[in-house]
Amino acid sequence: MRKIRLIALDLDGTLLTTEKVLTEENRKALLRCAEEGVEIVPATGRFYGGMPENIRSLPFVHYAITVNGAQVYDIARDEALYKGEIPVEEAVEIMSFLDTLPVIYDCYMDNWGWMTKGLYDLAPVYAPHKHSLEMLQKLRTPVPELKAHLRQVGHGVQKIQMFFLDMDLRQEMMGRLAEMFPDTAVTSSIPRNVELNARSAQKGIALAALADRLGIPMGQTMAFGDDLNDINMLRHAGIGVAMSNAPDEVKAHADWVTGSCDESGVAQAIAHFLWEE
Repeated sequence: MRKIRLIALDLDGTLLTTEKVLTEENRKALLRCAEEGVEIVPATGRFYGGMPENIRSLPFVHYAITVNGAQVYDIARDEALYKGEIPVEEAVEIMSFLDTLPVIYDCYMDNWGWMTKGLYDLAPVYAPHKHSLEMLQKLRTPVPELKAHLRQVGHGVQKIQMFFLDMDLRQEMMGRLAEMFPDTAVTSSIPRNVELNARSAQKGIALAALADRLGIPMGQTMAFGDDLNDINMLRHAGIGVAMSNAPDEVKAHADWVTGSCDESGVAQAIAHFLWEE
């Protein structure tokens, strides 16, 4: 069996169930890996403080890839080992374009979410799913006008996120935003949203940076994901595993497709690749 020394895991729809639960099967599998010396690394679109407590409290988690790869975070040292941000001038330009569309948008900056108050008030319309709405309302600070706030702060942002009602427009913008802002990576993590990061802020690039820092060859890494923002990581890892609940576009970039997030698919794949003879 191939030796694996680092496992990177998307959270929502991958390690966590649809109800954001860490199953006992997944927890036991990760614990056994950690006891065998494998680094367990959450790799999420969230910032570290926005990660669920059931993940942040795991004692064997030492590093986290956050905000789609905009930061590699050393938990014990409270230190960013890697950063990739959208410059403030480009962020304002992107938001000025978004003002012409029927969307709401926000940004992650300094490991927190920020949003124009008028758009924040529309969140129940644009993000009606209970978990998405709860995260949006809990993890954003409304400000009078976001572009003005960014100009005042004066430094880059980790991610820009927008929510759509018109799914055809959303699909169109996935391609158009990539053309208009070629220095960004355009992805998505939930059905109604589109996310923009700096091109240097992708999960796979961050995984490679962390593996290099730890002296781990990429061939000895394993990654799990279920959505478009995980593709880069699945392609970079020595073994890329997609969940059965992932879209076909994601599965096409994986080496293996495991069970769904509600079937402890992470534990299934770990057993298959690390322990089964």
